[in-house]
Amino acid sequence: MAFKESLIENNSILLKADANNWQEAVKLGTDMLIASNAIESSYHEAIIHCVNTMGPYIIIAPNLAMPHARPEDGVNRTAFALVTLKNPIYFDGEVAPVDVLVTLAGSTSDQHMEGLMEVIKIVEDENSETGIDLDKLRCCNTKEDVYAVIDQALNGG
Repeated sequence: MAFKESLIENNSILLKADANNWQEAVKLGTDMLIASNAIESSYHEAIIHCVNTMGPYIIIAPNLAMPHARPEDGVNRTAFALVTLKNPIYFDGEVAPVDVLVTLAGSTSDQHMEGLMEVIKIVEDENSETGIDLDKLRCCNTKEDVYAVIDQALNGG
């Protein structure tokens, strides 16, 4: 399932949200996917457990985290959630803040990788020092704004 279609189908966009810590930030995304029945609550618990055990593996670029666990940890169908935060949060031991989270629930390893690659295409910016431009997502005030950013990125604009 494509990123934009998943966000629409699962009603899973939350913009300029409040979170006091990384656990709350992760929960914002997983709660939307639990509500749409894309994942079970066990998926959220698996993400928290894995980060506590292995460290913040879900930080995939400066300011960007992609909370995810394994398909067998409670994925009912492939889905995404997008959360932008009003104020950045920090993961334990990390010096870089995170303020954009894209929760990924891949029902298979292939869908997991396809989802990761599509999100990277949306946020990559060849002109940026880090190769990532999250400002477009940070500036979104509505779901329609998010859809426009995704369309622009995927259509080479």
